[in-house]
Amino acid sequence: MSGPTPTMLPVAKGVRRAVWSFWSRPFQVHHHQGWVSQKHHLLSWILSVETARQHYPETSLVTDEAGAAMLIDGLGLSFDYVSTQLDELHAADTDWWALGKLHAYRAQEEPFVHLDTDVFLWNRLPRQMEMAPVLAQNTEHFPFVGSWYRPEAVDVAVRATQGWLPPEWTWYVSQRRGEALCCGIFGGNDIGFINHYADSAIRFIKHPLNQTAWDLIGFKIGDNILFEQYFLSACIAYHAQHETSPFYGVYAHCLFGSDADAFDPQKAEAAGYTHLIGGAKGDRALAKNLEARVARDYPQEYRRCLHYLRQMEAAPQARPERETP
Repeated sequence: MSGPTPTMLPVAKGVRRAVWSFWSRPFQVHHHQGWVSQKHHLLSWILSVETARQHYPETSLVTDEAGAAMLIDGLGLSFDYVSTQLDELHAADTDWWALGKLHAYRAQEEPFVHLDTDVFLWNRLPRQMEMAPVLAQNTEHFPFVGSWYRPEAVDVAVRATQGWLPPEWTWYVSQRRGEALCCGIFGGNDIGFINHYADSAIRFIKHPLNQTAWDLIGFKIGDNILFEQYFLSACIAYHAQHETSPFYGVYAHCLFGSDADAFDPQKAEAAGYTHLIGGAKGDRALAKNLEARVARDYPQEYRRCLHYLRQMEAAPQARPERETP
């Protein structure tokens, strides 16, 4: 997605920080099932962090106490900055797993790139991406009705129950737009815009007037992409052309032009980018390759992972004590 020349955007500093987030409760309830095993989930963390660190040595983790105990005290990952602010979500509905990522986005104060933990950066991102107001993995185009995105169903449900809709959403849906931004990687330089988008998405999900609508639509887990990815496109499109907006001229630069490009092995290899999206995490051949890669390139971290897993098997109720900074 591109946009007009940004005449009112903040001066870009360029991305220097790589960020990861982990809200442990949705993983424990839902997402662990996507991996071949817990071992491969942890190996993916090692590979994601260590490959990105080669290009972005300033690293940050936004998680909760349980996540920090697993990733730092157990697995031994190292980050320059660690926040356990996702403990704020202790009472939140785990079906809304995107809340963890949205809270991490909203917490950023400097240009950044947030990586999903199944994303591996073999190359540094292109300079034009690092300088863009917003960056993302790729655009996604789909029919407004009848796709895995369900903007019309959500819009109808919220209106029928007299809920609250952000102005960006209302405008975007009124045009029946079928475009979203995949957030396998996400970030950018316009921190004010990113904070506004993330805060509005969180409010959209958590607004008291919308809870009846969420009960009506069902399958909330699948609708997270509406609030993270579809609403992101809505915010960019809305503010890019509203001259009175403080975010006028905002645009996103993507690593790939489409989801087809992102899934093209040759284009992904040329970009130096791997994303084990969807069913790829459960592919045993890919899992075997993942383990071999970590064992070869990061032997110390690999041994630490195996040791940690043995500890958990020996005492499954035990959890490492959090170290005081």
